Amino acid sequence: MVFARVPASSANLGPGFDTLAVALGLYIEVSLELADAFEITTEGFGAGLFDDERHPAVTVASNVLGHTNFKMHVRSDIPVSRGLGSSAALAVAAAAVAGAPDPLAVGTEVDSHAENAAASVLGGLVVASAHGRDGIVARAMPLDEAWRFVVVIPEQELATADARRVLPVQVPLADAVRNLNSMGLLLAGLADHRAFVASAMDDALHQPYRMALLPFAAPLLATLRDSGAAGSCWSGAGSTMLGLALLDVAPRVAAAARTFLHDQGVAGTVHILDADREGLVTR
Repeated sequence: MVFARVPASSANLGPGFDTLAVALGLYIEVSLELADAFEITTEGFGAGLFDDERHPAVTVASNVLGHTNFKMHVRSDIPVSRGLGSSAALAVAAAAVAGAPDPLAVGTEVDSHAENAAASVLGGLVVASAHGRDGIVARAMPLDEAWRFVVVIPEQELATADARRVLPVQVPLADAVRNLNSMGLLLAGLADHRAFVASAMDDALHQPYRMALLPFAAPLLATLRDSGAAGSCWSGAGSTMLGLALLDVAPRVAAAARTFLHDQGVAGTVHILDADREGLVTR
């Protein structure tokens, strides 16, 4: 039997649209062993939705192996359609247990987001792209161990396709420059918390256009900052929101987020997560 564990990921991190991602301590585990007949069992998020050959992990594994003569078990702590890279993580894990030579390439092909797949494979903070000339390129970036991620996960799902639909085809030059400035500052601040500045998580390319999809998003992001987070942003395309906080401040930020959800009648959960620094683990 082959086993793989893969972390969730939060992409964009404000200005790093389709470029930056960080691996987080929520996991998908997939195991596979060859058998005379196909069998799948599932638990956790997504369990029971496709307990047959239609399961996305089965599709990935069968494409790699060329058959479905295997038993598979999938266990997921990563909510689906919440902006936490569940699709990329599942594809990477399934590719790994099936023996794919490049799980990153498979994850990118399935999810269309190199940064999510790269974070799940490499762990930590990554920058990644799928380039016509260079292919899939992923690089690890420095990440200060002092940072924690306050992850606010509403029960409300938001499909990436719906979040993409509201984005403009073109953006003003000033907005593009603003994002480049913020992204440079963000990388410096993530590498060393002493260098972080509040404007580092400002974004003008995607978050402003998506706010109307989730009426609670803007006030929740403000609540995270007001309670002590150094910055706050959408996690991927949402609906999860993320607060970047130092270790000693994170509990206060999480408590404020829970109070917000309760007072606003928004069903959801709040976690304080460390960055996963291992990425894909197999045995």
